[in-house]
Amino acid sequence: MPDLKVLFSREQIAARVAELGAQITRDFQGEPVVLVGVLKGAAIFLSDLSRQIELDSTFDFIAVSSYGNQKQNSGEVKLQKDVDQSMEGRNVILVEDILDTGLTMTYLKKMIMAHKPKSFRIAALLDKKCRRQQPIQADYAGFEIPDEFVVGYGMDYAERYRNLPDICIVP
Repeated sequence: MPDLKVLFSREQIAARVAELGAQITRDFQGEPVVLVGVLKGAAIFLSDLSRQIELDSTFDFIAVSSYGNQKQNSGEVKLQKDVDQSMEGRNVILVEDILDTGLTMTYLKKMIMAHKPKSFRIAALLDKKCRRQQPIQADYAGFEIPDEFVVGYGMDYAERYRNLPDICIVP
């Protein structure tokens, strides 16, 4: 295991996720929401975020690939798993671990918008604005981060380190 430097501690993450959950609860004022997690990286964020949202909510998952075992985004997005339920007429919040170039998120937004949701929002735990190639923003962003490769709290490097409770920088 390389020397990983903690960027955000589990306590900082928990506090920020609670703030995001409260904001979503206020924004939707009692209306149900569907949280669509982007596998695999967003699974832990989605589970923690969902427990902070005081609304009727259901989950669904979508899977795409754009990294493989690389540290750099390949620029090509492939759908590996689509949502299981209809999104038509529903309040959809796409839950992502990290908003980076925006290529994956732009692709997913187009795909979900084709399902005709009542509303569509993006919740990203991390926002790496310095790498953006597509003009897309998170409605709910946890932390803005520098151009570093991060792992932990669901995020991986070649499928490793997802189980770390903190978000760490890979040197």
